[in-house]
Amino acid sequence: MEGFSRGEVLNRDQLRQWGEAVHAAGRTIAFTNGCFDLLHSGHLASLTQASENADELVVALNSDASVLQLKGPGRPLLPEIDRAALIAALRPVSAVTIFAEPTPLETILQIRPDVLVKGSEYTEEDIVGAPEVKSWGGRVVRVPMVPGWSTSQIIAAIRQLP
Repeated sequence: MEGFSRGEVLNRDQLRQWGEAVHAAGRTIAFTNGCFDLLHSGHLASLTQASENADELVVALNSDASVLQLKGPGRPLLPEIDRAALIAALRPVSAVTIFAEPTPLETILQIRPDVLVKGSEYTEEDIVGAPEVKSWGGRVVRVPMVPGWSTSQIIAAIRQLP
């Protein structure tokens, strides 16, 4: 969008401006979120599928404090700025933002995505923001997970190495 480069890490105000520019241009926004603590091909597959549901994909990344609260001691493995830069560099991703709240609901309300995307391990009832997105005519999409790819499983396997 005008004034923004593809794959930028945006703060809350920049994200709002970006979203307004996307919608003003008649383009659609897909939104997904997560910790993305250790980037793997399962993440890439899910982000690629998410991006296929709209013109632009914004990824909301859990802050370091949020990851620690969700995942426990020793997490995140990578600091939020590094995780954000890695996600932003991926071809399917249009923009990245970091959120510190317990859920991404405030970010969803701000960007007003046309499509809310989460992994198939979530039921629609469990997806934060699903009722809100549907209330403004958006839709919720659950993408299949790639079997065998889980950050927690990868970390556990690494910890078992001699």
